[in-house]
Amino acid sequence: MAICRLKSLLSLSKCNSALVSSSIRTFSSSEVPPRHLQNVGFIGLGNMGSRMANNLIKAGFRLTVHDLNSDVLEMFSQMGVPTKKTPYEVSEASDVVITMLPNSAHVIDVYTGPNGLLHGGKLLRPWLLLDSSTIDPETSRNLSATVSNYILKEKKGDWEKPFKLDAPVSGSVTAAEAGTLTFMVGGLEEAFLAAKPLLFSMGKSAIYCGGAGSGSAAKICNNLALAVSMLGISEALALGQSLGVSARTLTNIFNCSSARCWSSDAYNPVPGLMEGVPSSRDYNGGFASKLMAKDLNLAVESAKLAGCKYPLTSQAQKIYTELCSVGHEAKDFSCAFHHYYSGMDGPHDK
Repeated sequence: MAICRLKSLLSLSKCNSALVSSSIRTFSSSEVPPRHLQNVGFIGLGNMGSRMANNLIKAGFRLTVHDLNSDVLEMFSQMGVPTKKTPYEVSEASDVVITMLPNSAHVIDVYTGPNGLLHGGKLLRPWLLLDSSTIDPETSRNLSATVSNYILKEKKGDWEKPFKLDAPVSGSVTAAEAGTLTFMVGGLEEAFLAAKPLLFSMGKSAIYCGGAGSGSAAKICNNLALAVSMLGISEALALGQSLGVSARTLTNIFNCSSARCWSSDAYNPVPGLMEGVPSSRDYNGGFASKLMAKDLNLAVESAKLAGCKYPLTSQAQKIYTELCSVGHEAKDFSCAFHHYYSGMDGPHDK
């Protein structure tokens, strides 16, 4: 069995293979990516995808790309990267195809729509389809099941059939550009291990989460916790200002006490307290509120399907939906501090 042979080559314990952290993996001029990963298709060249694709090019992978935006395709074409008109054409030119798309409907269309990745009957050239979009776990599982019914046109090393991984990311556009993303991966563990050179050319961490759909589920849970954390910090800071305690003082307290969290010490929402974060530039850049609202919608639907209580998720969903409805959908999600809680800028709250 191909999987057994691969397992024998990978002397990693379950614990060690679950969490892998490293600096960005690149290949020297005398070294090339593994043969089963050399030809990579990339579909979805938006703010995140274009930067991820560029890091793959820097790492020595041979890319073929597709996007609906002709200007982006022209930019990659001028870099010498082959461009294709359809996902199916990308599939026919690739050993691996990565997708980075806005939502579940887009992913379904790219996989199963007319001229989609799976357009060519039951035969498939790429042995691995890796989806980094943030979508619902059910769609991820369904697509993985569909791909499992296909066979490879040609055997790729030890791989005799194609596999799909859901591999959404945590990290901003800045992290995508720097190659410091974190990947949360669901699917066959052996496929995850084989794909590590790809993942570490785009990120610093890759965490194996379990079977198909587990990566998508982990991403939804991560962003749920992030939204609630940001709203909690914003609410506390705004209340403190109203009670006469400056945001700077409260932040100093939070960051050396039990309230310390990423939303306070690395991504503070108060304008004027921290450089290099969206709150320092009128909440431009970063992670848009409309994307947080989308992820919270996914979390609510997932909680309903799982039969779990979700009062904090529901309230966070309402807040970000409201922010979007009044014109702040493109602002970073930390804008809740100012545009929902009416918090003051750091220099003016003393």
